[in-house]
Amino acid sequence: VGKTASCAAMALTVGFYAWPAQAHAVAVGAVVGLTAVNYRGIQKSALLTRLIVATVLAVLAAVVVIGWGSGHADAGLVRLTGGSVPGVLQAAGLLFFAFAGYARIATLGEEVREPARTIPRAIPIALALTLLVYAAVAATLIAVLGTAGLAAAPAPLADAVRAAGAPWFEPVVRAGAAVAALGSLLSLILGVSRTTLAMARDRHLPAPLAAVHPRFAVPHRAEVAVGVLVAAAAAVADIRGVIGFSSFAVLGYYAIANASAWTLGRRLIPAVGLVGCVALAAALPLASVVVGAGVLAVGALIYAGWRLR
Repeated sequence: VGKTASCAAMALTVGFYAWPAQAHAVAVGAVVGLTAVNYRGIQKSALLTRLIVATVLAVLAAVVVIGWGSGHADAGLVRLTGGSVPGVLQAAGLLFFAFAGYARIATLGEEVREPARTIPRAIPIALALTLLVYAAVAATLIAVLGTAGLAAAPAPLADAVRAAGAPWFEPVVRAGAAVAALGSLLSLILGVSRTTLAMARDRHLPAPLAAVHPRFAVPHRAEVAVGVLVAAAAAVADIRGVIGFSSFAVLGYYAIANASAWTLGRRLIPAVGLVGCVALAAALPLASVVVGAGVLAVGALIYAGWRLR
């Protein structure tokens, strides 16, 4: 459920960057198009992902170079300053939404070469590279816009290049942001459909969703089902609401995973992870907490009823 909300959030991000006046329609179109790409097989999805990642990294690198090379960047602004604990926790909880995707690598085990060797290497490499990119871009935005300007910026990358004296690059940045969201949406749909496949095989979801296409070797029914749900959410949802709900749901199941790991070994790391997830989830906006807790409660009741049948 949380990842479905993540998909809707990324689709809406594409819409608001590409065509703000028709954001929901663009979001639905993006979901339909990328679902069709995934339906054709992971090789085509992987090729498109490489192209998207290369484009996005090039745009972000250009933003960093323009920001620091413009003479408008103040390195003195990039420093740790005091802040309220609730504010930091809420920001961290919302930012968790952006980092949570690394686990999707593990859902592709059936469709990658040498998964036992490839996946354990891919996860730390992906996390390290993502952290470096986030840090470089964040430092640039703070140095150019300042913390107050960054907090007020609806499109911070575009605002940064404009403030750095390069308004001609703003359309490129907006296009790059839309492409970045497309890349995230592509991998999200890919991962959620594989999770649906695994749950269907274990009879936690309807068994027909476990079907694999004889030609393309993909869980085609799961792909279509996920695409329909995401498109429906993207057609009506508010982007802030789905990000908050997604963060709560993702933190919720990470907390459950940490609790499960703790019962196996009673080690410190799962306990710290559990406390951290609960703290971040509780610090999210109240509406996200209420809706997320309600959905999880309904899901738990449905599952309990199914188990007692």
